[in-house]
Amino acid sequence: MLIFLRRAAGVLAALLASVLAVAAAAFAFLAAASVTASLPLLYAAAATVCLLTAFLLGRLALRPLTRKAWRAAAWFALAVTALSAAGAWALVLRPWPVPPAAADPAHVRYWDLPTGSRIAYAHQRGGARPYPVIFLHGGPGTAGEGLPEGAADLAADGFDVYAYDQLGAGRSSRLADVTGYTVGRQVADLEAIRNLLGAPKLILVGRSWGATLSAAYLAAHPGRVAKAVFVSPGALWAPAAGEIGEPWNRLTPEQARRRDDLLGDPRMIALSLLLENSPAAAHALVPDREADTRMRELLLTGKDATTCPGAPPAPAHGNAPGFYANQFTVADTLRVPDPRPRLRQVRVPALILRGTCDYVHPHIAAAYRDTLPAARLVEVQNAGHGIAHEQPAVYVRLLRGFLTP
Repeated sequence: MLIFLRRAAGVLAALLASVLAVAAAAFAFLAAASVTASLPLLYAAAATVCLLTAFLLGRLALRPLTRKAWRAAAWFALAVTALSAAGAWALVLRPWPVPPAAADPAHVRYWDLPTGSRIAYAHQRGGARPYPVIFLHGGPGTAGEGLPEGAADLAADGFDVYAYDQLGAGRSSRLADVTGYTVGRQVADLEAIRNLLGAPKLILVGRSWGATLSAAYLAAHPGRVAKAVFVSPGALWAPAAGEIGEPWNRLTPEQARRRDDLLGDPRMIALSLLLENSPAAAHALVPDREADTRMRELLLTGKDATTCPGAPPAPAHGNAPGFYANQFTVADTLRVPDPRPRLRQVRVPALILRGTCDYVHPHIAAAYRDTLPAARLVEVQNAGHGIAHEQPAVYVRLLRGFLTP
């Protein structure tokens, strides 16, 4: 009986040693990531710690089971390390599938900006008006495809119309250093675009996060904006915004399960942990195309949670979002200086559009109206966050009425 108990204790101790060795390997991986983004070095650090931990603890655990504890511990350590590596590959290290790269549609053109950004854009010529219209997409990082709703109407009214994929999104370039995605960089790109176009002023139509970017540009370059339209705006200044609203609360049970499956993937959890401690290692582990593809899956899961109940499904397209642009630009919105003191002095005419079903709380749009002296807020009935999709005729009428009085 005593021998049986000793052996049972040894087996339990060996199992505990295995668990502790795996935990030590994971800790070593994360700790090493704070020093280097080299994946071979990170893997080597994790494997070495796993091997040593399993050997040392295994020797203690296996001593009641064999007289040759050193040799047994060595084989035990090799087995634990090999199984851990196989498990890590299956659960965390194996890349997510990525669709093959597609050729650019015919409408896509590129600007090479002095900021270093290569920006994909679409353009429709109008010609008679002095200032071009620039559509700014939301996200951050969720580019559209081609020119959005209302662009053709504005071009018919004589405006040169542009829509571009912001840095890190769509077909525009990605940064090697993902911490470079900031509000300031996006503002600098927009100013570089204005200079490239040779336009003394711009007319900005910003949707969601694009409205936040429009406001940031307006605060930085108030004399360079002729008019501004803020559509379903995001927070004017995130630190003071309070509760903004959450579209994920509107998911069906099936959509919620799909979202939870995507977010609960061990590789996604590892990516999230690395983003907090070592953005470079996160980027090395999950490159742009892979991360962008996973972000698109998440967005498709929740795209219809932003509309009014009973609205037709929101359209989808294949222009990839930008995961890292989203993560780090959002983080930067919490660090930027308050633009409101400057905006209170800016008398640029502004139109704010908010759908009555928008998941973003009403006080967010009201902050634009209360800050900008020449702003007007219009509530659009039976529209959610995507006003142009849900109420296209009303949207185009309001847009044209404001820009072509």
